Amino acid sequence: MATPASTNLAAALEQKLTDRTARTGVIGLGYVGLPLAVELARAGFTAVGLDLDARKVNLINKGESYIPDVPTHEVAEFSKAGRLSASTDAGVLRTVDTINICVPTPLRKTKDPDLSYVVSAVEMVAAHLRPGHLVILESTTYPGTTDEVVRPILEKGGLVAGRDFYLAFSPERVDPGNPHFTTRNVPKVVGGTTPTCTRLAKALYSASIETVIEVSSTRVAEMVKLLENTFRAVNIGLVNELALMCDRLGLSVWEVVDAAATKPFGFMPFYPGPGLGGHCIPIDPFYLSWKVKEVGFEARFIELAGHVNGAMPHHVVDKVADALNSQSKAIRGSKLLVLGIAYKKDIDDVRESPALDIMAVLEQKGGKVEYHDPYVAHLDSRDWPAAKEMDSVALTDAALAAADCIVIVTNHGTFDYDRIVKHAKLVVDTRNAVKKPAAHVFKLGAPA
Repeated sequence: MATPASTNLAAALEQKLTDRTARTGVIGLGYVGLPLAVELARAGFTAVGLDLDARKVNLINKGESYIPDVPTHEVAEFSKAGRLSASTDAGVLRTVDTINICVPTPLRKTKDPDLSYVVSAVEMVAAHLRPGHLVILESTTYPGTTDEVVRPILEKGGLVAGRDFYLAFSPERVDPGNPHFTTRNVPKVVGGTTPTCTRLAKALYSASIETVIEVSSTRVAEMVKLLENTFRAVNIGLVNELALMCDRLGLSVWEVVDAAATKPFGFMPFYPGPGLGGHCIPIDPFYLSWKVKEVGFEARFIELAGHVNGAMPHHVVDKVADALNSQSKAIRGSKLLVLGIAYKKDIDDVRESPALDIMAVLEQKGGKVEYHDPYVAHLDSRDWPAAKEMDSVALTDAALAAADCIVIVTNHGTFDYDRIVKHAKLVVDTRNAVKKPAAHVFKLGAPA
């Protein structure tokens, strides 16, 4: 129940949000956190970022961006104006009025949620929590996390959510590399622990984001994000399976999908690929299937899609083997050049990238694997199953000609595909990047 004191706290924070005098804090300065901090600074707030990575912190404080979607000139402008800064010291959390938590939520090898980053961040917040704070979790997670995990940690010190401080969940909806939809113009879903929490979270986001959608609870907001990404994962699983069917039937799945997409209603085109990558789509459906097991429900449809998508890197390797076989070669001993190891085009993020699994399996089968990616100059041994350091090789005509097979895994816009086809002995295209047919080009989901 609201008390006069709690009403005054809420009114004071709401006034700060309205007149842009609130100091905002963002924990985690990656693909989600840095764009959010920049938008808050653009709206007139003072934005303070917190990250354990000193390199990121130093770059921001020097006015430099390390994320392609955030122009350096914007970071420099807001940093110079004193509206954007970063720190590795959690003590800065006591100086801010709002705290957005934007940390990773990966899966363990057993496919159950790893909330260690969230718990660590929330414990830092709890150590500096004061009356009037607004805390918003943005990290994708299962329904119930805010109420069952975050809230108890924050309330250990005696402050109560909805009375002494305000707690909400708002799922991040960032699409790295998308020039049309950014943090500012993608609608923001918000659900609070109480109606006051929701109202205050909406007031924060409304200052910097064009559209804010209120939902009735944190659990609904958490479920919204899982539905969005499960929808994509299931439909990609369907079209990946269709690609394997078309391969057997001697059809091109790319032609089939493009033709079906001409129907103006009842169909949405999804395209096959070498597997799922990134920090959301390969992971989020498993958060949901894990959670519903607690209530005795088996998400068979979701898990089947995960199985289909998870097997795609092996199908790509089979395609490489078939292509090499057409020239009386085997994977073992062949020189293989993988083009693109980021999980999607025109970004530098390799998290969960199917290219890493493809490269690892090719290595296991005795292939001599190299890669070229204009966005990923170095591949750390910790980032992929083969656990070896690699550097991107120069994409020269000689390098293309020297490879026994070129494998296009990520269709970066900077690649000159005509040049690649011209100089390559053999090409396996997993993204339909090569538009002109050629005898030495083999496509995923299409006949040789």
